[in-house]
Amino acid sequence: MGFLVTTLIFLVAGVIAALFLRLCCNQGPSTNLLHFTLVITATICCWMMWAIVYLAQMNPLIVPILNGE
Repeated sequence: MGFLVTTLIFLVAGVIAALFLRLCCNQGPSTNLLHFTLVITATICCWMMWAIVYLAQMNPLIVPILNGE
């Protein structure tokens, strides 16, 4: 999967989680805002971790040395 496809998957997952939170968990304005902030922050942090690992594999710091015969 490419970078953009997986980024869109994370975006869709974040929107679905936010909508689920909005529709199912109605506990007051301050609690809803806290839960919404936590869901969005968790989605962004998971995407950033995935993006850093993905991009680090594209240009590794340690280059393998091939033993040519």
